[in-house]
Amino acid sequence: MKYLIYSLLLVGTILQSSFAQVIKPISWESSILEENVEVGDTATISFRAKIDENWYLYSSDFDPDLGPMLTEFEFVEDESYQLVDSIIPINPSEGYDEIWEGNYTYFKKNAEFQQKVIIKEIPFRIETSNSYQVCSDVDGKCIPFSDDFLFGKKLASKKDEAKDSKVDKEVRKDKLEGNSGLDLTQKDSTSPYSLLGFMLVAFLAGLAALLTPCVFPMIPMTVTFFTGKAKTRAGAIRQAVIYGLSIVVIYVVAGTIIAVINGPEFANWLSTHWIPNVFFFLVFFIFALSFLGLFEINLPSSFVNKVDAKADKGGLGGVFFMAFTLVLVSFSCTGPIVGSILVESAGGMVIKPLLGMFAFSMAFAIPFTLFAIFPEWLNNLPKSGGWLNSVKVVLGFLELALGLKFLSIADQVYHWGILDRDIYLVLWIVIFGMLGFYLLGKLRLPGDSPIEKLSVSRLMLAIVTFSFVLYMIPGLFGAPLKALSGYLPPMSSHDFDLPTLIRENSGGAVTSSSEDQLCEDPKYADMLHFPHGIKGYFDYEQALACAKEQGKPIFVDFTGHGCVNCREMEARVWSDPAVLSRLKNDFVMLALYVDEKTELPKSEWYTSEYDGKVKKTMGKQNADFQITRFNNNAQPYYVLLDTNGELLVEPIAYERSISKFVDFLETAKEKFEAKNKP
Repeated sequence: MKYLIYSLLLVGTILQSSFAQVIKPISWESSILEENVEVGDTATISFRAKIDENWYLYSSDFDPDLGPMLTEFEFVEDESYQLVDSIIPINPSEGYDEIWEGNYTYFKKNAEFQQKVIIKEIPFRIETSNSYQVCSDVDGKCIPFSDDFLFGKKLASKKDEAKDSKVDKEVRKDKLEGNSGLDLTQKDSTSPYSLLGFMLVAFLAGLAALLTPCVFPMIPMTVTFFTGKAKTRAGAIRQAVIYGLSIVVIYVVAGTIIAVINGPEFANWLSTHWIPNVFFFLVFFIFALSFLGLFEINLPSSFVNKVDAKADKGGLGGVFFMAFTLVLVSFSCTGPIVGSILVESAGGMVIKPLLGMFAFSMAFAIPFTLFAIFPEWLNNLPKSGGWLNSVKVVLGFLELALGLKFLSIADQVYHWGILDRDIYLVLWIVIFGMLGFYLLGKLRLPGDSPIEKLSVSRLMLAIVTFSFVLYMIPGLFGAPLKALSGYLPPMSSHDFDLPTLIRENSGGAVTSSSEDQLCEDPKYADMLHFPHGIKGYFDYEQALACAKEQGKPIFVDFTGHGCVNCREMEARVWSDPAVLSRLKNDFVMLALYVDEKTELPKSEWYTSEYDGKVKKTMGKQNADFQITRFNNNAQPYYVLLDTNGELLVEPIAYERSISKFVDFLETAKEKFEAKNKP
């Protein structure tokens, strides 16, 4: 029995090693949602993907310059149809990547993209292809794919269309189906953790709004109103509860309006276009100036007086209008805070502005309700004074700092170069430094009272602020500042990166010998580069010829522009001196980007034996080479070859252990030297 078990395990291992290398964790279905479309009608094409467990698909609506490979659809032009706008991803989740230092969107388990087209002729032909990347949560593998879709000439002939559009049976299934009960209602799939964090920030903002000079003095006034007008304590409590609920309703309605305006196209436009981002920056900047005391933002007094008159009539309607009056009267203090929450939630689909306004209004309304229920608590409230204006000023400094985030987004997307990482850091250091001096009473702004004695709370806040400033200062010289990576521009925009300069100018022999590694100028070196000053090739034939000339083994790096773990391996493993010296001195380096979209001359195109598709670009040819030669399609993937292109050792993938990576290189070197002994 024991030998039977061993035999089965051996067979299973062999089968796994034989068939499990080429991974296909995603399949596609496509359909035209409308059953009957005439000439002139707008049709919606839906592309739906099923993604295996522990894998995710990058979406199409984040900054294309961030790094990861976006999902893209390319339509072949045809006179029978016309595209309407761009393709829309339906409810992707949002995440932040520390390697790329930016936000991205993605799908798990299921994904959907929709493209609207105008039918100009019947019969029609809609031919499209997509390119995308799926990555593993388990081992960090990232795999690029591309698929073709063909929609036939008759909408009614669904079976024929499905047959036409089924190009790659193993990777994808394309079926043309009618809208058979598919729920196309947009649902918000934002990560629950990010929503909870956003709600917490909005709730804290509501508490901060209570401490502003427009709101805080109104708490005892409002409670006195209820206790004075109500005939019984129960009546006062009922009116206070209705008052609090009215505040919540008013703010949630504002969030609903934002949600109605929102949509996937609108959210994508908000997150990437320079117009909304510059506008949001100006909004934050103006609100900051208002909080700092330059001017006040007030609603028209005639409008406020009319609402106030309604509140004096009493009854439930009067209670609601009194809540409305509070919202309007406090607008000069709460407006900047509410505006900031709505700006932050504007790109978050339907649910985010609703939850943001709900959390803010709950924090804003609960104290009024509680003090009306327990009026004796009023005796414990601190008296109004200059400290209320200090709260406004602190919020003004924060608004000024956070507003730079939006200007930075526009700057990165459009490559203006006006707000690089070091400039951004200088501005933050100055802003928070001035905030620290303000807390110590060294700066006075309009509305401030003289500080005779420094309170413990101001001292503690000043300590925290100056500690934050000192934390940021090393960032001016290239420190990563990982805790702030969500707000800072990427490291690539930093002009003075001291660690990189030291690394590039140290190591003596390593640096000089790397200059002699190349036999000829590498192709595509104008657009592709190795990290850490490594010299190498991006074309297999060039690398093979140089390896024969120099008598060195070849280090093949199957990588990608959008491969997060490739960048992590380069940053954490390749940068180690023990690894870097070997890569620079002992191997002919070859990087093959599987997602490079540069189209090759037509004479270099070929039809793949693997999937029967014509490979036109560098990336597709490199990916095909990895699959057909090494039976693997994940990145990173490292292969060590001799001068005949034969394997020296078993390839490895994502391996963060420096010692194991060094052993991998050393073993290959020893086998290469043993092979080439005279």
